[in-house]
Amino acid sequence: MKYIKLTEQYAKYIALIELNRPNELNALNLELMTELKQTLAELDNNNDVRVIILTGNERAFAAGADIKQMANKSAIDMLKIDQFSTWDQIKKTKKPLIAAVSGFALGGGCELAMTCDMIIASETAQFGQPEIKIGVMPGAGGTQRLTRAIGKARAMEMVLTGKFISADEALSFGLVNKVVPVEMYMHEAVSVASSIASMSPVAAQLAKEAVNRAFETHLEEGLHFERKNFYLAFASEDQTEGMQAFIEKRKPNYKGE
Repeated sequence: MKYIKLTEQYAKYIALIELNRPNELNALNLELMTELKQTLAELDNNNDVRVIILTGNERAFAAGADIKQMANKSAIDMLKIDQFSTWDQIKKTKKPLIAAVSGFALGGGCELAMTCDMIIASETAQFGQPEIKIGVMPGAGGTQRLTRAIGKARAMEMVLTGKFISADEALSFGLVNKVVPVEMYMHEAVSVASSIASMSPVAAQLAKEAVNRAFETHLEEGLHFERKNFYLAFASEDQTEGMQAFIEKRKPNYKGE
């Protein structure tokens, strides 16, 4: 792979995907996004992987889309390229997906981080949707996920002015889960991932699906979906093992079945 690095067993049951265009601050071109889509699909089907961490480097998670690929395109060109279709695979990833963010997470980089289920940020992280400064607007979920995460007023300010926010602001706004020193952000992401990986993979996937549904439907339908997934968990061997381990006061041995 050219634009990403993959470590399938970074720690037990954890796969690490590293965006790998350091000279371009990990700008998201079509080739990188295609590789990412394919890699996520493969990991979703790998029973040895329970949690996926997506990261860049200390300087940049991803500083946006590759503007050079888009600058001379027409509206019809963009429609035919359909570059955002690759983002659908990220959204469809069944396994928990954690973004470990340091440095710039701007434009498509911010949108990519928000597509993940959790964001662990270093204290140097900066988030923004600066597309307005080059005559366009967010196109990969920036107006939608950002508004749901931090509210209309703050999202409007970021989207309409191109303002960046710091890691601490992102934490106070509810955009990220935790902010840690830059030398600790990967360690913290692995710690969170390890905690999730110790749980039932079946239950984790069902729970992730139910939480995401809360943003896509009204309360009554969401509650119905949650209940269905709760009952479905009882079809798994993990449910039997988890409850029996609780009764026997021992650590459960989950197998993802």
